[in-house]
Amino acid sequence: MGRHRHRDAALSAAVDAVDAGGLVAVKGIGGYQLVCDATDAAAVARTRAAKHRPAKPLAVMVPDPDTAGRLAHLDAAEHALLTGAARPIVLARRQGADALAAGVTGGLPEIGIFLPYSPLHHLLLHALARPLVVTSGNRAGEPIATDPATARQVLAPLVDGVLDHDRPIHSRYDDSVARVVAAVPRVVRRARGYAPRALPLPVPTPEPLLAVGAQLKHTTALASADRAVLGPHTGDLENAETLAAFEQSVARLARLRGAQPTVVAHDLHPGYLSTQYAAAHFPAGRRLAVQHHHAHVAAVAAEHGLPEPFIGIAYDGLGLGDDGTFWGGEVLLAGYTGYRRIGRFGYAPMPGGAAAVRRPARMALGYLFGAEDLGARPPRLPAGLSARLDSREVEVVRRMVERHLNSPLASSAGRLFDAVASLLGVADDATYEGEAAIRLEAAASGHPSGGGLRWRLVRRDELWVYDPVPTLTDALERAASEPAGLVAARFHTTLVEVTVALASQVESPNRSVCLAGGVWQNRRLAAETVAALAAAGFRAYLGEEVPVNDGGISYGQAAVAAARLARR
Repeated sequence: MGRHRHRDAALSAAVDAVDAGGLVAVKGIGGYQLVCDATDAAAVARTRAAKHRPAKPLAVMVPDPDTAGRLAHLDAAEHALLTGAARPIVLARRQGADALAAGVTGGLPEIGIFLPYSPLHHLLLHALARPLVVTSGNRAGEPIATDPATARQVLAPLVDGVLDHDRPIHSRYDDSVARVVAAVPRVVRRARGYAPRALPLPVPTPEPLLAVGAQLKHTTALASADRAVLGPHTGDLENAETLAAFEQSVARLARLRGAQPTVVAHDLHPGYLSTQYAAAHFPAGRRLAVQHHHAHVAAVAAEHGLPEPFIGIAYDGLGLGDDGTFWGGEVLLAGYTGYRRIGRFGYAPMPGGAAAVRRPARMALGYLFGAEDLGARPPRLPAGLSARLDSREVEVVRRMVERHLNSPLASSAGRLFDAVASLLGVADDATYEGEAAIRLEAAASGHPSGGGLRWRLVRRDELWVYDPVPTLTDALERAASEPAGLVAARFHTTLVEVTVALASQVESPNRSVCLAGGVWQNRRLAAETVAALAAAGFRAYLGEEVPVNDGGISYGQAAVAAARLARR
C-alpha cells in the first residue's frame, strides 16, 4: 500500500493483489469486505488470521449459478434462493471439494455461497475468473467497517490495499445468510436484502415501542401501529464498537418509521448490554421485560399470524428464566401476553459459566459429575475423554460441581449438544458460538437415522422433564462399537422423539407448534422434527424471514410488548 490509484488503475491493482495471493478490502453496499482467492490456501489462512477467525466457515462468491452448482448441491429451492433479489449467502451441501482451498469451509460438509450484487463484485469476478472469499470487513466481535476513516485505521494494516468508491454508506448491512429447511427458505442472518422490511404484528401497538433484543446475533425492532421494522444484524454486543453500532441502528429505525418510541421491551437478563441500554434511556414505568424463550416462540407465531394459544418448543444455548435459572430446553403453552412452562430438559451445571460454553469438554464433565438426579445414574468418565483432558482440569471441574462453585445450572438443549459432541470426540473446544453442535450435525451427515438412543420423561415440580442421562449412557455404550457419526445421528433421532413426546403432553385447543431458538438451525433436526410432528397430528412452524436464533428475539419482544400494551 502507499500509492493511490484511481478508476481502472485502482481496479487493476486490486485484481493484481488478489491474483498474487493477497488480501484486499473492498467497499461494498453495506460495509467494507475482505476479498481473497478462495482457491489459495495461504490467502485463506491470511484472511482467517486477519479476522481472528480460526475455524468458522468463510463465504464464497461466484459469478453465476452454473459455477455455484459446481461447488454446491443446489436443489430447486436453493437455486431460487441463490438467484433471488435478496442475494443472500446460501448454505448448501458442498461438492467439488478440490476446487477450493481446504480452509474455506472449516472442515464442514456445507458451503456458504452467493452471487455478486454490486458492480465492483462483477468486475472483480470477471477479471479474476475464480471463486472469491468475500467476508465482512472487520475483526471477530467488531462491527463491519462502513466509512473510509475506519477502513484506513482498522483494515488497511491487515490488507494489501483498499478498493474504495465515492458512494457513502449510510446504514451498516452485513450479507444475509439463508438456508432451505424442510423445503422452505429460512433466514439465518437477516440483513442486506431483507432488513428493514416491515413485518406484521398480530396485535397492533397503541404507542411506538422499541425492542432491543438480547446479546448475541443482536438486532433491534421498532414497532408502530400494526407493523414492526426489524433492523439489520448488528453482531454480538460485547464491546463499545458493537454497542455504538446498536445505538446507531436504533436512531436509523426511528427516522425510517418516523416514530419516537415511548416504551422499550428488553430481555430479563440484567447483564445484557441491551437491557442496560433500556434502563439508561427509559424510565422504569416505560420498560417491559420479556422472557427470552417467550420472545423466541412469539417471533415464530407472529410471523405466521398464529392464533393463541400455541405450543412453543424453544431449544437454544442459554436464556434467563423467570425463576432466575438458565433455560434452553423449554416447552411452553403461550400466547402473546404470557406463557406457562410445561416441560424442560434436565438441568446440568456449567462449570465456569461462560467457560463451559467455550469448552464443550467442561459441559460433558458437568453432565457426568452433576446432572440433575431424575432417577438415572450418570455414566462414568469415559476413557477417551479422560485421555484427552488434563487430569488437573478434570479434578478442578469435579470440585467445582460438587461444591456448586461458579457452576450455574442450565436446562439447555444447546449445552446438551456440546456435551454429546465432546463425549463422542467430535469437539472439545469451540472457537465460535455453536461450533460443537455444528460439528456434531456434520458428523451425523451421511449416516441413516437408525434407531434413537434411550430416553425418558419424568414429572418434576409439575413439569414434564426430559432426563438426558439415559441418552448419554447409551451414546457412550454404543460409541464403543459404532462410529461416532452413527451415534450422532442416533442422538438427533432421539431429540426428534423427545420433542414429539413433550409436545404431546401439552393440553391445547390448537395443535400449532412453534420451533424456535438457535438449535433449530440444525437442518437435520428441524426437518425430521417437522415431519414427525406432522405425523403426530401437529402443525409445526419455523421462522422464515425472521431468524429462529437470537436475531429474531427483538421481533418477538415487540410482538409480546405490543400485545401487553394493547391489553392495558
